Amino acid sequence: MVTLGLVVAQFNSEVTEEMETEALAAAQERGATVAETVHVPGVYDSPLAADRLARRDAVDAVAVVGAIVTGDTDHDRVIADATAQGLTQVSLDRDTPITFGVSGPGMSGAEARERTDKGAEAVNAAVDMVGVAA
Repeated sequence: MVTLGLVVAQFNSEVTEEMETEALAAAQERGATVAETVHVPGVYDSPLAADRLARRDAVDAVAVVGAIVTGDTDHDRVIADATAQGLTQVSLDRDTPITFGVSGPGMSGAEARERTDKGAEAVNAAVDMVGVAA
């Protein structure tokens, strides 16, 4: 059985709460256990939480979910890029799959609400990667 850590960004919670629900449902469907869910303020904060979960011997992979919506500046792209780079580095440093179930950047809130399936996609990718990484 695969044991997962789950990181959920609280920013844009109307989207991320549904993503979390879909992630947990996907884990159950795949026969995976979510050992711990860590809620962080925003996706930018997720690499540290993912790293802490990935350090645990009992955690096989970490799925990260969040939503980045666009604003009046390019801030959403900066946040998405920094987060993706940070999560990639955690995955490589810890030799643990870390999946990026984040909608955005460049999306409106309405578009992000239509992509809550990213929660399930992140869990499915994490479970699949445990088999690949073994």
